[in-house]
Amino acid sequence: MSLKTFVKVSNINNLSDARYCAGMYVNLMGFNLEQSHEDFISPEKFKEITDWLSGLEYVAEFETAHPDTILSTLQSYEGIKYIQIQEEIHLKMLVNSGYGLILKITIHEVSELDEIIAKSNSYKSFGVAVLLESTSLELNDTVADKISKLSSKCDVLLGFGIEADTIEKTVNQTGVKGICLRGGHEIKPGLKDFDELADILEALEVED
Repeated sequence: MSLKTFVKVSNINNLSDARYCAGMYVNLMGFNLEQSHEDFISPEKFKEITDWLSGLEYVAEFETAHPDTILSTLQSYEGIKYIQIQEEIHLKMLVNSGYGLILKITIHEVSELDEIIAKSNSYKSFGVAVLLESTSLELNDTVADKISKLSSKCDVLLGFGIEADTIEKTVNQTGVKGICLRGGHEIKPGLKDFDELADILEALEVED
């Protein structure tokens, strides 16, 4: 089995999500390694979860941590291939770290996409994938067209406006490299409500 597009799942914090996503053949699985974050995963918990998994790559997710702290933290985690950050100024300090880089950008206004497009050549030269998230923008034709323009210049992961019944159209219209979904908390150990996540991943399954 495989999926019709590249998929990253962020904020994995339990084995139920991890095993389900691995079984659905997602490409990247993200773990928050910033100690102040509610979804922080300790080295011990990370190993406990990833020892059950195979066939995918792991992303260390940070918000405000300094690159020196990031690289020091990663020494305690085995198997990390990518670093995700939100502070653009830190890119130059991590570009030669040996890790793949993902820059998460939260957008609030359509005009911000023009600013991101203007920087797209530098993102591409750094080998950076741009993860776009928003809680305020609707993924209408205007927004999709701007994202398509950005996607033609650098790798883009789309983290908003994703719905199971329109996901294939959305990926085709925007030309993104892939999408980013989000894990959630267990109701209790071993018990999860997978409805939204499952609906989207099942819509992307390639039929044998």
